[in-house]
Amino acid sequence: MAYRMIQVGTGGFGGAWCQSFLPPNVKEGLIEVVAAVDINPESLKNAQAHLGLRPEQCYTDISRTFDENKADFCAIIVPPAHHESVVDVALAHDMHILSEKPIADTMAASARIAAKVRSAGKKMGVTMSHRFDQDKTTLRNEIRSGRHGALDYLVCRFTCDCRRFGSWGRFRHEIKDALLIEGAVHHLDILADMCGGLCDTIYAQTWNPRWGEFRGDSQALATMAMGNGTRAFYEGAKANAVGFNGWCREYIRAECEGATLITSKRRVERFPYDSSKKWNEQTEGQGQEVPLIQQPKWANTWLIEKFVKWLDGGEPMETNVEDNLQSVALVFAGIESSRTGAPVKVQEFLETAKRQTCLR
Repeated sequence: MAYRMIQVGTGGFGGAWCQSFLPPNVKEGLIEVVAAVDINPESLKNAQAHLGLRPEQCYTDISRTFDENKADFCAIIVPPAHHESVVDVALAHDMHILSEKPIADTMAASARIAAKVRSAGKKMGVTMSHRFDQDKTTLRNEIRSGRHGALDYLVCRFTCDCRRFGSWGRFRHEIKDALLIEGAVHHLDILADMCGGLCDTIYAQTWNPRWGEFRGDSQALATMAMGNGTRAFYEGAKANAVGFNGWCREYIRAECEGATLITSKRRVERFPYDSSKKWNEQTEGQGQEVPLIQQPKWANTWLIEKFVKWLDGGEPMETNVEDNLQSVALVFAGIESSRTGAPVKVQEFLETAKRQTCLR
C-alpha cells in the first residue's frame, strides 16, 4: 500500500519534486501525494499539473493542510530557515519526515530537530541528492572496490558564475554563508563519504569578492582531515567569471595507491600506476573510461524510494537525520573555522551542539 504524503513547498526546487522526483515513485505505488501547501498560490499549480492534485488538495495555510489531511509523512522543500517550524507541525501530527538539505540553517536548530525526531520516535531522512548521483556513485564504488589500493586524498572543484543577484535563487543571495549552507553541504558530505570516515578537523576560508552580489560569503577553500588518515580539499565558488564544474558536473579526483580516479562533467576515468615509468604524466580526459553504473533512479528520486523502504522496516537510509548531523557539522564547523581563522575539531563541535540542545 502506498504511503500518504503531504508536500510542503511546491515552488522553486519544489517544482522539480512535483515534475521529476515524485511521479516515478507515485507510478510504482510507493507513495500517494494527498495534499500540498505553499505560501504562493501560483506555485501550487506545479502540484496540480504534475501530481494531479485537485485545487481543494492545495493549500496556502500549513496548519489547515495537516489538520485536514491524514498522511504518513511529509516532504519539506522550503528554505532551511523554515525547516524546524515544519518539523514541529509534522511531529504534532504524528508524521515521519523527509526533508531537503540541510537539516536546518544553524547547527543548534539541526541538533534540536534531530533531538525532537528522536524523542517522538519518528523517522526523518535528508535528501543529500548529490551523493547519490550517477557519476559520484560510480566513483565511490570504484574507490571502494579495492582494485586501486588505499585512498590517500580527494580534491573537489565546484565553480559557477552566479555572481548576479538572483541568479542562484534570490533567497540564497540574501542569506549568510550561502556557499557553504546551500552548496558545500553537498560537496563536503560527498568528500567525507568517499573518504569512508568521520571528519576530524576542518580548516576553511570563506569570502565574497566585491563583484559577488551576495549578502554572505560565496567562495570557499577548505581542507579536511579524516579520522582514518585520509584527507580532502574543496574549492567552491559561486561568483567566478565562468563556471567549469557546476551543479551535477563537479570535478572530484581520488588519489589512490594504485591509480588516480577522476570524475568531471559526469565522466569517470582511471589512470593506473605504472611502475615501469619514471615520470608517469597523463592528460585528464584521456584516461581509461569507467562505465557509469546504470539503474532506473538517481538522486532525489532514488532517495524517496530509500525512505519508503526504511518506513517499510528496512535499514535506515544512509542520510537519516542522526547520521546527517555529521554533514551539517562539516558546514557549520567550516563557517566557525572561517570566522576564527583556526581549524575546528568537527566531532567536538558536534558533541557540544548536541549537549547544549539537551540542556535546553
